[in-house]
Amino acid sequence: MGKIAVIGGTGVCDTRMLTDIREDRLDTFYGPIQYIKGTYKGKEIIFLPRHGKNHSIPPHLINYRANILGLKRLGVTAIFTTTAVGSLNLKFKPNEFVLPHQFIDFTKTRHTSFFDGGENGVVHADMTEPYCRHLQRAVLKAATLLGDYTIHHGGTYVCTEGPRFETPAEIAMFAKWGGDVVGMTNVPEVCLAREAEMCYTTVSMVTNFAAGISAEMLTHAEVLTCMEENSERIRRLLMKAVEIYEDGDCRCRHALDYYGGFMV
Repeated sequence: MGKIAVIGGTGVCDTRMLTDIREDRLDTFYGPIQYIKGTYKGKEIIFLPRHGKNHSIPPHLINYRANILGLKRLGVTAIFTTTAVGSLNLKFKPNEFVLPHQFIDFTKTRHTSFFDGGENGVVHADMTEPYCRHLQRAVLKAATLLGDYTIHHGGTYVCTEGPRFETPAEIAMFAKWGGDVVGMTNVPEVCLAREAEMCYTTVSMVTNFAAGISAEMLTHAEVLTCMEENSERIRRLLMKAVEIYEDGDCRCRHALDYYGGFMV
């Protein structure tokens, strides 16, 4: 059985829930990662703070390739993540959760692949279903068992470069193109996980309505307040999903079969 990883903010993983806790570091070709390792309900869990231990790394400077490659090297096969998003869809309200089924990539400067030619060659990974259906089923079942969770199954995540918030004109365009929520961290993370043949899903927490939809000016404090108010709820949801999830073979694990598998 492979290990399970949780990628999110520092408030997502309460180490008091784990046993055999150890903080460690792993060097990869793309740079080091720092993580917390422990056991939960008999399962090996690795928590990776996406923005660094002290939340000091902005979304456009996160070393996504090191993070995903490091988890792969540690034996992780399934990744649950959290993302904070603004809503473009009036049906998706603040303090509710979304399990996206598609994404639109509006990032500009990020390394989006392990395969940039040269020694690693060129790979074209299929992204018809970017998010693992087995992980999403675990999240949905967890929400049902826990109760008192409004979780929308399906939606399109628009990923922007950041760190600035989007303009009302950009939000209007994203909405016309079918976007439901907007955030800054899901791409290229989801793409790299697919290349690395790992199961991956994200649970998006709606913190606000996006610019031009909200009647108020957006502030980072608003996002932080919502995250703080809901950190315990999203933590309970994720850990229940981890408890429910049973690791096994999945089409995500065969994404690069045509190329002989992931060998970076």
